[in-house]
Amino acid sequence: MRYEDFSSPGLAFRITLLKVADLAIMVYITNYLLLPKLLYRKKYLLFFLSYLGMIVASSLFKMKAIGVLMHHPDVFDIAGNLKARIYDNFLPHFFLVTAGAALKLWFDHNRMQKRMADLAREKAEAELHFLKSQINPHFLFNSLNAVYFLINKDNTDARKALHTFSDMLRFQLYGTGEDRISIEQEIAYLEDYIALQRLRLNENNRIAFHKSPGLTGYKLEPFLLLPLVENAFKHLSHFGPEQLNEISLDLSCRDGNLLFTVENTREAIAANGSAGGIGLANVQRRLQLLYPGKHRLLVDDQPDRFRIQMEIPV
Repeated sequence: MRYEDFSSPGLAFRITLLKVADLAIMVYITNYLLLPKLLYRKKYLLFFLSYLGMIVASSLFKMKAIGVLMHHPDVFDIAGNLKARIYDNFLPHFFLVTAGAALKLWFDHNRMQKRMADLAREKAEAELHFLKSQINPHFLFNSLNAVYFLINKDNTDARKALHTFSDMLRFQLYGTGEDRISIEQEIAYLEDYIALQRLRLNENNRIAFHKSPGLTGYKLEPFLLLPLVENAFKHLSHFGPEQLNEISLDLSCRDGNLLFTVENTREAIAANGSAGGIGLANVQRRLQLLYPGKHRLLVDDQPDRFRIQMEIPV
């Protein structure tokens, strides 16, 4: 005799309600007590014993409760057909509750992965913001230094420098609100910076900026190229009339990648040191955050010449 006596609709409803309530309670206990308190804390044995104990206890309780509802409390005693008891009570409980726990584990795993991804993104954005903010004082120092040099040398050039400097500062304050700017804006900014630095150099210096045709429509992060140019001027040689001091810049696009090469002469006496600095370290870290595994930054540090090439997807 099976315990589901559906001769009475009212009795069938009460038995079904009892089963659903029993299952819901077990799922709740498993998902919100056993999983977080035991399994997530790596108390695996205690979780397994508690899990099985809960299902066994619930199965016994359900058998007795259904017997009471049917006014035959002794019909479903555990001493009865053990195999039938297992099929009718333990196994359904085990599989249904395990399915509910598996769904909870899956949702928790996805939520944790999303949370970790959000934290990583927020950390990367904060670091990028900090790295970008480092460029401003670096630029201000170099530009003001150029203007200061020109004040006593040539007032006309100093006025030109201040005008160019104000345009550049205005662009930094108001023109870089977006995450990316056009390559045309970046090139214009570099040309202004080069013009500003050129005013303080004499005839023994040659600055060449070559741009390949068709560099339009591309986007990149603001001021990603500037530190390479700043570094070239900072470490530019100071040879006498017998030898040129040179900076060569080349900007091109190849196979969907933007290539920027900067090369400058340097004095051999400085070869024991590094021609890099905060600016290049800043660029390297920004590239790692912006283009992980998709960029190249090649440095060729020679005693009398320094060359660096950046390649990024655009």
